[in-house]
Amino acid sequence: MKIKHTSLNGQSRLASRFARTILLLLMVFTSVAALAQQTPTINQIRVIGNRRIPRETVLARLFTHVGDTYDPVSIERDFNSLWNTGYFENLRIEREDSEKGIILNVYVTEKPTIREINYPGLNTVSQSDLLDRFKKEKVGLTQEGQYDPTKVKHAEAVIREVLAEHGHQFATIKTLVKTIPPASVQVNFNIKEGPTVKVGQIRFAGNQHISNLLLRRAMVNLKPVGIPYSLIFENLFAKTFDSTKLEEDSERVRQAYRDKGYYNAAVEEPKTQIRDQGGLNWFTFRPNKGKRIDILMPIEEGARYRLGAITFTGNKAVSNEKALRATFGIKDGDWFSATLISKGLDNLKKAYGQLGYINFGAIPKPIFDDQKKTVSLEIDIDEGKQFFVSRIEFQGNTITRDRVIRRELMLDEGQVYNSQAWEYSLLRLNQLEYFEALKVDQDTEAHQDPDAGTVDLLLKVKEKGKNSIGLNGGVSGLSGAFLGINYQTNNFLGLGETLSVQGNLGNVSRQFLFGFSQPYVHNRPLNVGFQIFNQKQDFNAAKNYQATTGQAVNLTAAQQNLTQNYNQASTGLNFSVSYPLKRHAFQRLGFTYSLTRSSITAFSSASQTFFQTISFRSGIQGSNSLNGIINSEASFTYIYNTVNNPLRPRSGKEYTAVFQFSGIGGNLRYISPFLAYKSFRSMHYLTPNPNGHNILGLRAQLGYIQGFGGDVAPPNNRFYSGGESEIRGFDVRGATPYGYVPNRVNVQLTNPDGSCVPRDPNNPQLNQCIQVPLPVYGIASIGGDTQFTSNAEYRIPIAGPVMISFFDDFGIDMALNKDQLKQSPEGFASLLAPLYGCPVYNNGACQGGISGSKVGFLRDIRPVSGTNFVPRMSLGAEISVIMPIVNAPFRLYYAYNPLRLYERPFCNNGPLGINQSCSAQLITRDLFPPGGAGDYTYQQALQAFGARNLFREPRKTFRLTVSTTF
Repeated sequence: MKIKHTSLNGQSRLASRFARTILLLLMVFTSVAALAQQTPTINQIRVIGNRRIPRETVLARLFTHVGDTYDPVSIERDFNSLWNTGYFENLRIEREDSEKGIILNVYVTEKPTIREINYPGLNTVSQSDLLDRFKKEKVGLTQEGQYDPTKVKHAEAVIREVLAEHGHQFATIKTLVKTIPPASVQVNFNIKEGPTVKVGQIRFAGNQHISNLLLRRAMVNLKPVGIPYSLIFENLFAKTFDSTKLEEDSERVRQAYRDKGYYNAAVEEPKTQIRDQGGLNWFTFRPNKGKRIDILMPIEEGARYRLGAITFTGNKAVSNEKALRATFGIKDGDWFSATLISKGLDNLKKAYGQLGYINFGAIPKPIFDDQKKTVSLEIDIDEGKQFFVSRIEFQGNTITRDRVIRRELMLDEGQVYNSQAWEYSLLRLNQLEYFEALKVDQDTEAHQDPDAGTVDLLLKVKEKGKNSIGLNGGVSGLSGAFLGINYQTNNFLGLGETLSVQGNLGNVSRQFLFGFSQPYVHNRPLNVGFQIFNQKQDFNAAKNYQATTGQAVNLTAAQQNLTQNYNQASTGLNFSVSYPLKRHAFQRLGFTYSLTRSSITAFSSASQTFFQTISFRSGIQGSNSLNGIINSEASFTYIYNTVNNPLRPRSGKEYTAVFQFSGIGGNLRYISPFLAYKSFRSMHYLTPNPNGHNILGLRAQLGYIQGFGGDVAPPNNRFYSGGESEIRGFDVRGATPYGYVPNRVNVQLTNPDGSCVPRDPNNPQLNQCIQVPLPVYGIASIGGDTQFTSNAEYRIPIAGPVMISFFDDFGIDMALNKDQLKQSPEGFASLLAPLYGCPVYNNGACQGGISGSKVGFLRDIRPVSGTNFVPRMSLGAEISVIMPIVNAPFRLYYAYNPLRLYERPFCNNGPLGINQSCSAQLITRDLFPPGGAGDYTYQQALQAFGARNLFREPRKTFRLTVSTTF
């Protein structure tokens, strides 16, 4: 049999291949369909057991979705995804088969919510401090958070660490977790702090050249509290042991060695040993309890080196090595001091920062010469790139215009960046009081462009309210009890102007004021302003009579006539202008013109005599001299001021020089130079520190006043110290020299039975009694022509606006120029003209006996012996609170006066001449008529005017006031 082969053409072969491909695809699809019928799909996913966490949140964490093919690998991945969220303490995923497919049941048990966290037994530290530590250590345990045993253990460790830092090394913590249905817990950290562990003995081993005492003083954290720089009271009270601070103190001990030249000194790891305190308590006379940790610091001193030389490499911008070397405050050949070298490097960085080298760096390389025992430093300088200011922008100034801020800046766009000038710019802005206090590290941002060598500066400000309407009141020595209202708008219209209206009413003073100032005129730093005012001030020495005489306040009419009691009413205006010495300087020259019209009303005979006879107005005497007093005064001022805040200063200095000249018109002629100095420095305890919490404030001022052209300075313009603005322990105007002021007084001629001798014996009902004119010297505060005052305050901020201060006030008022207490010829003649006494009376008329010229009054008012050149001092403490509306400190202070006037003046032949040291010496028996009435009136006059005065200024003062000292 034969088989016949037939050849197919190309088209037949192509059709055959296509048929075989279609058959193959049908076979594959059939296999996949059969496999799909065997592999089930996810029909439903159910979440079971969730309470707080929504179902959607759980499903969002799953990679498997409804309709997907069931895959065990994907289910395992879903489980890990949910567990890693940390939301659950128990989790399982179960499969349930159904006719429609697979049902996944996700069973969850949520971690309970922490409803409350308690710390029973925690006494050493506050909960707020502990929570702050939790944040720092990232514990993550908070109320309303999820309970996590791991976080609880972490919290326990942090609590132990904090307690150990505060001396409780043996503290135990037992955590109790209480369930609160349905799904919350309460966490209680039951703490037993245990005994406080304090530092015991601090010893050093290997220190041959520096004593233990000096090394202990170098420590800050753990050294005992005592009186520094004493041999007996160095170790009074032990500090609480803090292991974390021990390493810092070890480094300070090493630094103390390096400051003495021991460059390679090393302090090995300190060794500690705990023990029971033991011994006898000197206060309770009982055995001491508690623990002590003794510290031993092994030291390797090494050799002592002197500074060889300081050289520089890499300095291209500044080639003058002498200028670079001058930034170091240590000379070649001095003992090496690490602190001085560190300060020199800081000065070097600041110097380069002023030239725009922001990224400056310097690495000192020591070179030792063991034969000469010197160490030289080769300082490798990396200057970096010089930066220029590209843009300066501001943020937060909604009212203040940009140009008002920009004109205070000491940097301009396009200039070389100067870090010191930028710091001074913020200081100038702080002095304006337009914004909250600005700090370089907090309120500025510098964005560098290294490629272009430019820096963009952003200044963030927070404006203060420009309008201030306040009601103030209180008690002060100058104003008495007062109540006032004030309105002030700073930064008026955003251009920096100040408009102020003020009114105060008090039982001692009153004041009404309207003022306006413009800091810039035509965009020039020309400050122009004016004030219109009306004020009245009372001065009644009778209120302070007990302090100056030792007698009670209830004075007789005769005594009141011999004390100063007057008031002064003034109306006037001031016009001022000032200009900086150079642009953006802290120095300003100023000129102020003041025109004031005032009048004085005298309420006592002593005041009338003092003001009417003193030669402060040429050619006008008597009562006319007290009215129409016109003072035309010009003042020239120089001020250098870097104080950062006028109300709560922390740093800066202020120098003030003023020269006042009165006599351009008006009817007063005098000159008065004045110098003042203030400084404020941040302190850490007794050490200056820019970051210190406390403040040391100092003030000193010196003033002088003198009339010219035959006139003396007005009595009310002389210097009278005392009060809360100068020497706090003394009354206002109470610390002053005193003088004998000549006066003429009248006394009634009185019978021994107390009835007066009538002028008309035939008609005694007229009550007209015979008056006997007597010459007396009344003691009055005469003020000084020279004054020196100094104040020192150590201020400790407590919380918010509350501050406690310890102060020392010192002052002295002196009457140096006796010619400045000269009475006018007319006034003095009015005292000498009348006859004094009544040796004979006839028909009701008194026949005077001794004429004024024979009385012996002296023309110059001389200070009372022992009251001139008397220094006063007050020591004390005060608490002050700045109220937000009043913008003035309410102060409560206690002052003790170790220096005060406390004596009885000399009354015999004294500096005023024979029988003129005391007023009683001018009253003699021959000034009265013979007989019983004369004898009785003479004795009464001696008792009223002849008692020797006692000067008894207060030993202590406790006072509430609203004012500032400086």
